[in-house]
Amino acid sequence: MQHPTTRSNRFSRRDFIQQSGALLTLGLNPSITALARDTTTTLPVTTIRIKRVDSTFEREPLIPYRFKGSAITESWQTAALLESESGIRKVGLCTQGVLWSDSTVFAAHSERAGNALMYAVTDRALQLIKGTSFTNPVELLDTLLPEVFAYAKKITSNPDLRKTFALNALVSVDNAAWLLYAQENGIKTFDDMIPARYKPGLSYRHTKVASIPAFAVGTTPDAIKAAADQGYFILKLKTGSAGTQQEMIGKDIAFLTALHKAIGHYETPYTQSGKIPYYFDANGRYEKKETLLRFLDHAQKIGAFDQIAVIEEPFPEHVEEYVGDLGVRVAADESAHTVEDAARRIELGYSAIAVKAIAKTLSMTMKIAQLAYEKKVPCFCADLTVNPILVDWNKNVAARLPPFPGMSIGLQEANGHQYYRNWHTLAQYHPYASASWTKVRKGVFELTDDYYQKSGGIFAPSPHYQDLFSAS
Repeated sequence: MQHPTTRSNRFSRRDFIQQSGALLTLGLNPSITALARDTTTTLPVTTIRIKRVDSTFEREPLIPYRFKGSAITESWQTAALLESESGIRKVGLCTQGVLWSDSTVFAAHSERAGNALMYAVTDRALQLIKGTSFTNPVELLDTLLPEVFAYAKKITSNPDLRKTFALNALVSVDNAAWLLYAQENGIKTFDDMIPARYKPGLSYRHTKVASIPAFAVGTTPDAIKAAADQGYFILKLKTGSAGTQQEMIGKDIAFLTALHKAIGHYETPYTQSGKIPYYFDANGRYEKKETLLRFLDHAQKIGAFDQIAVIEEPFPEHVEEYVGDLGVRVAADESAHTVEDAARRIELGYSAIAVKAIAKTLSMTMKIAQLAYEKKVPCFCADLTVNPILVDWNKNVAARLPPFPGMSIGLQEANGHQYYRNWHTLAQYHPYASASWTKVRKGVFELTDDYYQKSGGIFAPSPHYQDLFSAS
């Protein structure tokens, strides 16, 4: 039976070209524009028609996770179902990060209402693609994002909404589309699923990937020392303490002093220097460059400066300060919503990008990773406190990124075990819950041939999440 197609739920090729054509007016160089619009003719061209869609979610309690001057206490795990006309059904997962993706939405609503808004955006995306066809997920995301972003602005009553909010809402849809695309085209591994255009940026094969824990603002040095004693060699440390800018920098400097005293002397075999590296994330809390310089000056004073591997997102997105003259590597995360945004950050001197297949979609992450590869800007994988299955979606990317400067193994933040109250239960939902490569040993994931053959288990169904749709 043919589904009716209207402008509200069907995108024509002309609509897609008109929407994407706006890129040409942004002054982007040809390589950036090509990455933004590329759908690559080397991909299989099976046309996949979406017959049915559905979605649901589960609320998971958290130990309060403090950052951006606030805290999250629960995490919504959303699931999106796509069924093709050939009868193949796939379920994609997403962990929602409202505070991370747009703190103004988080501040304007209760925590649950903010999550409900993002979930509504996911459902809108599903309704848009019901009855439509696509040939590959990159094209599907390019087609969906403009209208989904416009809808997200409307329902949040926020004309300045950050695009990451819409991308986060699209993760489950994008993941389901990749799984559907893979089975429709007989693809069985992550490597074979990567479009040729994006393979250079994802062609490495690490045998180990560091598991990077994250420590909220206010964490004691003793807690951080305990993690280092367990073998974690690179630690994500949230700065940008609550309070005024003056109060913030005072607290951050005191934290840095205590931190360096506690673990500054630790050694690791995974860095060229042999010393433990610091990874700071201010989540845009530093309003001025001068304030960050005070933090860095203090690091110099106490001998911690050379151990700073990266400082992530020090400034609010609208502060377009040049950071290439700070003497440390500065990474873009939230501000690199899309490949165009990542290009702008590179122009501003950002010399690393935190990529998040689990927060900005795998489709967009492939584009950003390829741009970074071409610009010789290193990437690493950051977390969104995601569930164990999504840890392996992210790990598939981390395992294939070129090595980070000064380090010998891949890098991936993975903090879910620190903040989910029911982490051990969630871990059992993984289709390969007992596999060695799902475990952290002395701070690292060890990636065997079995890991690469199974692509971290992302193609295997999870009975728990499949059963969420068993009655539908």
